[in-house]
Order: sequence, then C-alpha cells, then structure tokens
Amino acid sequence: MKIIIVGPAWPLRGGIANFNESLCRQLLSEGHDVQIVSFTMQYPSFLFPGTSQKEAGGGTTDLPVKALINSISPASWYKTAKYIRNLSPDLVIIRYWLPFMAPALGTIARKCKSSNTKVIGLTDNILPHEKRPFDHSLTSYFVKACDGFLVMSEEVKNDLAKFVPDKPVVKRFHPVYDIFGTKVDRHQAREKLQFSQTDRIILFFGFIRNYKGLDLLLEAMADENVKQTGARLIVAGEFYEDRKPYDRIVEKHHLGHRVKMSGEYIPKESVRYYFSSADLVVQPYRTATQSGVTQIAYNFGIPMVVTSVGGLPEMVPDNISGLVCETTAKSVAEKIAAFFNNNKLQDELASGVRSKAPLFSWKEFTSGIELLMQKIEK
Repeated sequence: MKIIIVGPAWPLRGGIANFNESLCRQLLSEGHDVQIVSFTMQYPSFLFPGTSQKEAGGGTTDLPVKALINSISPASWYKTAKYIRNLSPDLVIIRYWLPFMAPALGTIARKCKSSNTKVIGLTDNILPHEKRPFDHSLTSYFVKACDGFLVMSEEVKNDLAKFVPDKPVVKRFHPVYDIFGTKVDRHQAREKLQFSQTDRIILFFGFIRNYKGLDLLLEAMADENVKQTGARLIVAGEFYEDRKPYDRIVEKHHLGHRVKMSGEYIPKESVRYYFSSADLVVQPYRTATQSGVTQIAYNFGIPMVVTSVGGLPEMVPDNISGLVCETTAKSVAEKIAAFFNNNKLQDELASGVRSKAPLFSWKEFTSGIELLMQKIEK
C-alpha cells in the first residue's frame, strides 16, 4: 500500500515522534510505500511547557519526512490535505493524542479522504489526562472524520465508543521501543552516569506533570520500609510544570541524599544508560492510557511497579513482569519494598519481562492496521 503517516517526526522530539518513526520503518520493511507528514510548528511557544520542541544538535533522518502542518494555521491544513490528496495514498494514518490538535487533524482527515483513500485514527488518547473545556467537541470533530481506529488500550477503546460506537476499532498494544540501542553493561552504564555501583536504583523516566504522580513516588521514598531497602531514586526527565512542590517534598523528608532530579530532557543517545543502570522502573501515574516508558523498560529487561490505571495493568500483568499498586504513596511504597526485599521475586519478574517483551512486536502492531483495513472495506 501507499501509506501516509500524519504526525510529529524528526527533528521534533518526544515519544510520539519516536513512535511514528519506528512505525514508518516497520511499514517500509514490509514493502509499503510510506511517508510521514509532520509539523512545521507543533505547539505555539506559549503553550509548550518544556525548553524545546526539537532534538538538540544537528543531524538528519533517513526517513521520508515532509513538514507541512502548522497547528494553528488553517491555510497549512488545506495545503497539507492537498499535498496528501495529490499523492493518492491507499491509507492515511493520523496520530491523535490531544484535543488541541483536533481542528488541524480533523480538517486534514476530511479534505484528504476519497473513495480510494481511507483514513484511520491512531489514538493515544480520546480524552486527555488533564481535562479542559471543549475537549469533547474537539475530539468529536476529529473522530467523525475517520473511517476506523487503532487503539492501544481498552480504556481508549471504551472512550472512543462514546463518540463513534459504530465505526471499526482494532486494539494492539504499544510495541516495544527498540530505537534507543541495546542494553549496556550495568557497571559501564552507572560509571557513565556517575551512579554508585552498589546502590539499588529506582528510575522514574519521562516528562513530569501532575498526572504522572511523581509526588506519590517521592512520598513513598520517605516510607520507613523503603528507606530500609537503601534504594535511591533517579528522576530522569524535564519538568513540564513548576518543580518547587516536588523539591518541597524532598526537603520535608530529607531525601536529598536518596533522590536525584536533574530536571533535564534526556536525549535519545543517553536513554539506554539510564535504563541499563536501573533495578526497577516505577510509574506511579494517576491516569494513563498506555505508556512508552513501559515499552522502553521491556526493551531493556527492567521490571516495573505501575499503578492500576488505564492500560498499565494490561501491559504489565501483576506478579509477571511487574507489580501493580493503587494510586497512593503507601501502596507504591509497599510494592517497592516487596520488590527489593525478595530476591526470588526480582528474578521472577525479570524473567517475566523477557518472556512478555516479544509479544509487543512492531509486526504484531502493523497486523492490526491490516485487520482494520479489512474491517473498513467490508
């Protein structure tokens, strides 16, 4: 097939861009003619909470990427749709993750669709983690323009049914991220990051907002049972909100010697050193659909503690590849202590991660696209 993926790609940074690039590579490897249509401007600077929307440094990409979309310029939406329509693709895959993008992506979907071109929404979220006015109406505008949907969790599938109950939907789990290189020897990884070779290391990875529950994890680090394990916490990610409340928790519980928060974006080439250094990845999220962090942990063979929200328990089955807890500091602390106090459990979970990872392949994911196309064409 001739396929267009609409969504962020290099030099834009972040998990969605990484995903789109990996998906493009997989589809190309299967013999499809694929191109990514990306953004000239993704977010206005006053709406973006991080330091930069682009990868640091120069470099190029070997993928066919065409940057056309300005999220707040209707002229660019029509230009993008015309560009896609002139290519006469069989399939347009539009990545949807935020209602803010609905006017642009919904317009592109409507204007590029034809009897020969099907449009599917690859939906990370139907409703955002942080609710705002007009979320429902904006999302409705986008989803009604699509012929079908590929989702990555049961929660998103259920949310979608509230908007378009009669359109075809296929679920496939977020594939394992394999773009950050291979696992590094633990001694070498910790030496590079200047971490102690003897510490038990907990990793919290990714950008920081309230819904990701870092405050719960910091409170859990103050729990006496967690203290007795001797575990240290590495927070590897950029703050997308005020970091002062988090610093106050560290100060309140005198955690400075046990918690390291850089507050900086972790570039692609450094990711493998953080995961290769870790004993345990903790995701104390208050809300979630699916998570790229989970699939990075699978790639590097690291057990996880996740909260029982959204699609996380689907991706990290309890007592198989990780431990599932409630969204409280006490419950997070109990699971961390249980992990570090039981060597047999650590070995079993590490084995579970290795056995589960192959189930989350990119080939399995693209098989969902093929199945969805069959359902649409019926």
